Amino acid sequence: MPDQPAPTLELSPIVAGLWRIAEWKLDVPQRVRWIEQALELGIRSFDHADIYGNHQAEALFGEALQASPALRSRLQLITKCGIRLPSAPQPPRVKHYDTSPGHVRAQVEQSLRNLHTEQLDLVLIHRPDYLMEAAVLAETFAALTREGKVAHWGVSNHGTGQFALLHQQHPLMTNQIELSPLAMDALDDGTLDQAQRLGLRPMIWSPLGGGRLFSGDDAQAVRVREEMTAIATRLDISLATLAYAWILRHPARPHPITGSGRIEGLREAVAALDVRLEAQDWYAIWTASTGHAVP
Repeated sequence: MPDQPAPTLELSPIVAGLWRIAEWKLDVPQRVRWIEQALELGIRSFDHADIYGNHQAEALFGEALQASPALRSRLQLITKCGIRLPSAPQPPRVKHYDTSPGHVRAQVEQSLRNLHTEQLDLVLIHRPDYLMEAAVLAETFAALTREGKVAHWGVSNHGTGQFALLHQQHPLMTNQIELSPLAMDALDDGTLDQAQRLGLRPMIWSPLGGGRLFSGDDAQAVRVREEMTAIATRLDISLATLAYAWILRHPARPHPITGSGRIEGLREAVAALDVRLEAQDWYAIWTASTGHAVP
């Protein structure tokens, strides 16, 4: 079967990540205001997962939407499912991945309740399930789409073969993968090449290296920070903005996902949209990260 056509859903260039919303300790009015400020910056896509915040993150965001229902029509809700944790309300015996029809349906319906919405704009399978039956999962996707519960589907952390297997059965919109100046496997493992070939813009998690970019004391982090600090100073931008700009420079047209509850952190990400790195600066950062010049 030929590659499926690209589904149509245009995410905002920068996506707001809600992984740590429980740690932000915002009350409901503060959460409403945070969403409003993100929207004012042009960020309309909000990334969740059923397991984030020990299974509480979606509900915290949903309380804000319930308090201010008009927000729903202005934003896009993205969530993930497929990981079963021992800390779940009904814990499994062992952490594992589950893409069975019953689990995917149950988690989608729970996310709808948590987020106080009738439809999710995009649902991703969080991790590749070694026991996934692609045709069966595709049937589940199609059924939930027909029922109006999910508009679009994608995956997260899937390799090229895993992506192709499922995409052949049901059109996927994106693959959410890790990429940063400190984690560059996606540049060589084919996932970004596949995204570019299919015209499916990838989403990028941990674009700031999980904080290592600012405080890591290992040799790689120190090299990258020194090189990037010199470039950022010359361009008169922050280190964070430069990290986002480095990702945005890739021709696969990635959507970086923020992780900060600070509005200033969102502003730094959005500022990267106005930065176009020269190839030499991009490769200087690559060189600092790998510790050697290109072959």
